Amino acid sequence: MVTPLTVIAEFATTSETFEPFLEMCRFDAERSVGDEDGCLEFVVLTPEDQPDTIVLYEVYTGRPAFEAHLKTPHFEKFAAALRDLKIEERSVRFFARRAP
Repeated sequence: MVTPLTVIAEFATTSETFEPFLEMCRFDAERSVGDEDGCLEFVVLTPEDQPDTIVLYEVYTGRPAFEAHLKTPHFEKFAAALRDLKIEERSVRFFARRAP
């Protein structure tokens, strides 16, 4: 049985790059949920106490679905934005769902 995979990624932006990167995250989230059967949920979050931080909460049917996500055209645009905007990737963590 494949266990759903949750990915939580945190990025640091600047006041200049926050809005453009936020728009790219929204685009990636919309395309991931809309185009990928294996993407169950993709939420873009911003902490109330860290105005230049963006957190992505993603749920996939399993590791193979996440690996397929990394090969999509919309992810390639997201990765290019990371490089072009010089966004700092603070952490990317992977979680296996245990309940419910």
